[in-house]
Amino acid sequence: MLKENLDRFRSVETPFYFYDLSLLQKTLDACKDASDKYNFHVHYAMKANFNDRVLQKIRNAGFGADCVSGNEVKKAIEIGFDPGKVVFAGVGKSDKEITEALASDIFCFNVESVQELSVINELAAQSGKNAKIALRINPNVDAHTHHNITTGLEENKFGINHWELHDCVDALRKLPNISLIGIHFHIGSQITDLSVFKSLCVKVNEISAWFKERGFNLRILNVGGGLGVDYYNPDEKPVADFEAYFSIFNQFLIRIPGQEVHFELGRALVAHSGTLVSKVLYVKNGIKKHFLVLDAGMTELMRPALYQAYHKIETLAERETEVRVKYDVVGPICESTDCFGKEVELPESLRGDLIAIRTAGAYGEVMASRYNLRDRVNTIYSE
Repeated sequence: MLKENLDRFRSVETPFYFYDLSLLQKTLDACKDASDKYNFHVHYAMKANFNDRVLQKIRNAGFGADCVSGNEVKKAIEIGFDPGKVVFAGVGKSDKEITEALASDIFCFNVESVQELSVINELAAQSGKNAKIALRINPNVDAHTHHNITTGLEENKFGINHWELHDCVDALRKLPNISLIGIHFHIGSQITDLSVFKSLCVKVNEISAWFKERGFNLRILNVGGGLGVDYYNPDEKPVADFEAYFSIFNQFLIRIPGQEVHFELGRALVAHSGTLVSKVLYVKNGIKKHFLVLDAGMTELMRPALYQAYHKIETLAERETEVRVKYDVVGPICESTDCFGKEVELPESLRGDLIAIRTAGAYGEVMASRYNLRDRVNTIYSE
């Protein structure tokens, strides 16, 4: 798909994000088919990518929206997501955000502390509303992923710890303007060891039974997301194995009749459909190091600088050359961490060559910044 669009790429000012909407649709269809098989409900994690055309595709596929800010809630509803399928999560919801979400009659708040229960109850009372909530519980499950994107351990800021559950139950019995409809878990991101999700199921089963013993009939089991993608082989595995992922929960999660299972997938739906295309500004050849200086930097794709994330880097030059060089591929930002990859073996490159940084559809454009007063990154699409 990239080489097919090369003539078009040459006419667009770099850097830009290129979205393959046909691959996005294929991915959404695969996820929908696999989740519908087990009657599972999927909410798209908007923090992964909130590009309008991407969101429209996801909305049209029938998914809900998982939001982690008040503006994400607003965006989801503006794009056309059913408010009855919008969930508001996040460890630090402001009073303003909560009040506005109540006014929009969203489906559910994922609550992350005992104190938040009281805050939502008070704001719901002021708004004349009854807020549906799910408790985000920290299951202390190791996701076996990068430390900075792990969220389900006791050392993380997210969720309610098991020793706080009694306090939650006591509070819930005294707060008339909130209704507990479920429990929620999210253990991390970019998880490729699917056995981790089996461990999560065991924890969910234990905690679900604990609530049932105390008289709470939970309508929703929300197991979050976290399914990873193959950053090393984007063309070999362009669509995540949703069937294997959902089948684990179908096999190991204990459900009572009428109980729904909800998921919050982000990266697995959008990552491979996005590519950051940049141009070589300068080639700096040295004795120990060779550098390709691109016109894209950490301001356009933060992940490598933020947590040393790998992205496959390819040249889009069409000329024939057998010479290959190991380059440090870097950006123009005045920071030493502005580097996309070290010792990346590429065909010998020249000023003006186009470079593709693959699997950038998740946590790419959404994290772009104006640092160094950079221009906003452009976007183009292919159906």
